[in-house]
Amino acid sequence: MGDVMQVGSLDVRLWGKERGLRWAYPLVCHLLDTGAICLELWDGLLSDRLKSRIARELCLSREEARLVVAVWAALHDLGKISVPFQAQVDGLYAELLRESRYVHAPGAESGAREFRHEMATHWALAVLLGEAGYPVGRGRAAYGVAQLLGGHHGCFGSVPARKLAQASRYQAGLGAAGWEEQRRLHLAEVRRVVGGVAVPSGMLSAEMSVYVHGLVVLSDWLVSDVGWIDALLKPEHWRGRPDDLDAHWRSARAAAPEAARGARLGRVGFPVAEEGDFGDLFPFRPNPLQADLAECLPRLVADGGSGLVLVTAPTGDGKTEAALHAAALLGRTSDARGVYFALPTMATADAMFPRVADFAERALSGERALMLLHSGAWLSPLMSRPGFGPRAPADTWRLPSMPECQAGEGRGAAVAGVFSAGSATAVEAGSWLRQGAQRGLAAPLGVGTLDQVLRGVLPVRYGSLRLFGLADKVLVVDEAHAYGPWMQSLLVRLLEWLGAFGTSVVLLSATLAGRTATTLVEAYRRGAGFTQPVAVEPTYPGWLFVDAVTGNVSAPRQVGTNRPRTVEVSCQAVAWDVWDTAGAPVRAGGRRAALRGVLRPLAREGGTALVCCTTVAEAQRTFRDLRAAFPGLAGRPGGIRLLHSRFPGLLREEITRGCEAAYGKPDREVAPAVREGSILVATQIVEQSLDLDFDLVVSDLAPLALLLQRAGRGRRHSRGRAGRPAWAADDDRPALVVLEPVGSNGETEPPETWGDLYDHGLLLRTAALLKARADMPVAVPGDVQELVDAVYAEDFADRLDVAVLQDTRAFSERLRALDTQRKGGRLAEESLAWMTAVPAPADVDGDLSQLSVPSVEGVEELLTTRLGADSARLLCLFEQPDGRMSLDEGGRLLLPRDGVSTRAALRQLVARLVPVPGRWTRGAEPVPAQPPAWRKITTLRDVVLLPLQSDPARPCRWTGQLGTREVAFDAAEGLSERH
Repeated sequence: MGDVMQVGSLDVRLWGKERGLRWAYPLVCHLLDTGAICLELWDGLLSDRLKSRIARELCLSREEARLVVAVWAALHDLGKISVPFQAQVDGLYAELLRESRYVHAPGAESGAREFRHEMATHWALAVLLGEAGYPVGRGRAAYGVAQLLGGHHGCFGSVPARKLAQASRYQAGLGAAGWEEQRRLHLAEVRRVVGGVAVPSGMLSAEMSVYVHGLVVLSDWLVSDVGWIDALLKPEHWRGRPDDLDAHWRSARAAAPEAARGARLGRVGFPVAEEGDFGDLFPFRPNPLQADLAECLPRLVADGGSGLVLVTAPTGDGKTEAALHAAALLGRTSDARGVYFALPTMATADAMFPRVADFAERALSGERALMLLHSGAWLSPLMSRPGFGPRAPADTWRLPSMPECQAGEGRGAAVAGVFSAGSATAVEAGSWLRQGAQRGLAAPLGVGTLDQVLRGVLPVRYGSLRLFGLADKVLVVDEAHAYGPWMQSLLVRLLEWLGAFGTSVVLLSATLAGRTATTLVEAYRRGAGFTQPVAVEPTYPGWLFVDAVTGNVSAPRQVGTNRPRTVEVSCQAVAWDVWDTAGAPVRAGGRRAALRGVLRPLAREGGTALVCCTTVAEAQRTFRDLRAAFPGLAGRPGGIRLLHSRFPGLLREEITRGCEAAYGKPDREVAPAVREGSILVATQIVEQSLDLDFDLVVSDLAPLALLLQRAGRGRRHSRGRAGRPAWAADDDRPALVVLEPVGSNGETEPPETWGDLYDHGLLLRTAALLKARADMPVAVPGDVQELVDAVYAEDFADRLDVAVLQDTRAFSERLRALDTQRKGGRLAEESLAWMTAVPAPADVDGDLSQLSVPSVEGVEELLTTRLGADSARLLCLFEQPDGRMSLDEGGRLLLPRDGVSTRAALRQLVARLVPVPGRWTRGAEPVPAQPPAWRKITTLRDVVLLPLQSDPARPCRWTGQLGTREVAFDAAEGLSERH
């Protein structure tokens, strides 16, 4: 390839790939490779619905559109024919400079960072496609395709059309003469070889532009692998004549199927089930909710149709299985490629992963690569399993044992991939999907946190690739009620995009206000093109369907339940004496006395109880106080447990496993018996992630919806009279005791320590409503929807029985002030979300840069503080008698002082991190400083080291200093702030 090329012939010295290769790979080969794999993805990945829609928008036949899109994919790197890019390899660039035709302005070769090759693609193609006959002008094909391809590194640029028309004048890096000629020749040869010579007269909508962009990016990534290039690398004196290019194209097309299969980018096969055929998908009989969905949803969904299913049902009513059944039906009717199951937390995602894997193995076919996606997924214990099956023995806090993982898989990514063995296609998600945080959503199946998909509607790099990952799937969103105004607003924007894509959605909620349901449904309909407002009044339990094709909203279907229950709710007003020292005299009328009173029968007769606290610090204080109050329970293993987020991750997992064993679903093959007396003190961590069953639930005051969620942990599973203590004998009448903090005047007074965790107005409304119903139990599910809607009612105070209020006027005024504050805060959060989020697809208006350019500064910081919470991460270091620091109390795992050389070693560290409020470390000088090598590892870069010394008075307790804050660690209590 060192020969001087004739003018007018394609110059194969212009390189496209070079790193890690024996010699440079001609750019034209990389372009054709990308087009070849794009055709493979078009044929094997896209549904007929999407193919037809793309063709229709371009005003082409399907075959013409197929070839044209492949040409676009091939042209993504045309901007590598630019001075700054080619100048990166000195020897090859020097050859070009020997020829006068490769002229450029002085200094142009130094702008590789400022004028990247994808920018050059955008600038060059806007003109060249116009010359090829594409309609020109803003919002038309030449401009739109150039912008789309210029965004293949994750960000779409914005260039005024008048500048594009005189590109070389504004961008010296484009070069002139020979540079321009070679770009034209490469474009012409790509069109000739691929066959995509048709000229579209239409332009893609915003949503279809996002989809085609995703195809282009995946195609580029697949053929950028060194293994692919090595197999097709040309001899050094390869000429690149037309017959050479044709031969290379044939080789690339022949290699493409195996490359796509190896990447696990296929399609799920959904079962073809008859109406009501639930038994083929699950090994048990359906409950009323599941049976009604299975019978009636097929009548509402036409073949080729998609839509949104909204399910509202109590905790434990089988919403997960109902959602998977609905997803299978919608996947088949809409010809979807797969399913993504989104949950609110990493813990809930980890818990859901094996359930989705089991369903996929049993009920689905085709390509079933399953990914776990959240910020800590690559460190999840699920990663240590070579295949899906019985849970592998887990590592323990005191006896660390981290098996080495396969080298190179998932390095630095927020994804993990595991699948079950059992058939030829049920295989572990391939390593290609796990290389980098951006690829996971391309897998056909996924389980992860909602924030992973909400990033698709934020102007972040590769955000549109996340939308692509959802566009041809069924999205299931669990706990749709469980998000604050900012995330709820982003979910609304996401539903607009999914409605525009025609993506099917299943929303699940245990407690969803009608107003929120209406907002979500209207967003989906608006995206699908139906702007007329609708009012949605969900039934409980029940479901409804929104047709994406017609915009019709079905009448909500009320369903029964196999196990209606009556929750005996008692609300006790208490003075907030949580901060009294454990063992101090117990004050009458205080929270400590109330807890002793309700838990005393358990200490005498056995049984289990959950005590749900508002903050970690109060949970720790409550744990200590109950150990002092009930020494008999405290002296027995498992008698009193504590679970919250401020344990090292590995220890928290160990405690969680113990809770699941003690309070989980009963073994039906073992005769029921009353469980030994046991109390779990916990925070909100138990609301969603664990399937636990207690004889009694005690909770600090919280918004009504959360109290009902917690009540669902009471007598959740049927144990019969033989399995419950005498004081809790009725399986179907669980008890919920609510501890209401009150001031000296007897009115509800949320403690200052709660801060703004809960809206105080909602707390006042909840307490007043419970008092008004003092002698009335809550029928589940019968009363739930009415109560949830009532607590949010604008005229709440007017409806309330004045007998429960000491001063009706004062209560109304106080509530009005708190409501005004809540509404203001909600409006501020929503406004921030609308300013931060990308526009709705209908508002993109032909300019894809709106998907990349934030309208406010600091979007990444917002992601950290909003999606990831304002938290810091500590690594506890235990100082041993010889002065060395260890990761465990016993000193068996010493702190590595240099680089972390293996993934297993990194997991050793990360599994022991403790999340704490960001204020704990803000302004504190880290002592000791991190080993310098750690700063090169993204996962460890922000970790703060916390040295701890053994407390002579309590050998199991370790103490340390974090800035001016004194902290302590105890394996039974976790990390706490000393007061």
